[in-house]
Amino acid sequence: MHVSKQLAARPRQLGGLERPPRGSPLAIPVSRQQLRTAATRRKLLAAAEKIFARDGFEAARLADIAALAGYTRGAFYAHFKSKEDIFFALLELWVGRRIADVNAVLERQADPAARLRALREHYAQIAADRRLALLSLEFKLFAIRHPNAHARLRARQRPLRENAANILRRLTKDAGAQLAIPGIAAATGLGSLSNALLLEHLVDHASLSDADVRHLLGAFFDAVLETKRAK
Repeated sequence: MHVSKQLAARPRQLGGLERPPRGSPLAIPVSRQQLRTAATRRKLLAAAEKIFARDGFEAARLADIAALAGYTRGAFYAHFKSKEDIFFALLELWVGRRIADVNAVLERQADPAARLRALREHYAQIAADRRLALLSLEFKLFAIRHPNAHARLRARQRPLRENAANILRRLTKDAGAQLAIPGIAAATGLGSLSNALLLEHLVDHASLSDADVRHLLGAFFDAVLETKRAK
């Protein structure tokens, strides 16, 4: 299966409601109540994204999220069980956006070597998403201290990383390159280094510039995927 098609093979969603394409014999009419529920969920997610970005995960308050969305705490609990619950829902949205971005990058390339080069360039630029990196780091620190959140985070991360690993394996194989380490380790390492370098850049950008971050990420990408062999 073509990599871009593999990425695109995800259910269409309406604010958390999966739905088949229009005209499909499996299509089921969506009621007004379902539409209102989906709209409320979208507003709560948008509000949570802003509150988390402003206050951080641990300091964020459910009352502030609900108020910004225009609802009560009761409305919040009708859609999400806890602050962790809405964070995981946001995490899935963010991952979906990342997948869509990668899909778009790969679709524009005509051959395997070009797709690998495009992915390298895309990877070297993703450290610019500071909001996601900082929130992810904060939540991981929270999860390490709270066993239930830790177990849930591991369970959510594993299929996402396996998906990323499969993409890396297929791209490198098609381009005549190879992974220097197992696919899961490659996917985890690429993401971890990006977050770590971004954090150091934010602490002291004079010692680690944007250009330095991009150069280091590109060099790490080449080392992990052994792309020098494909050139």
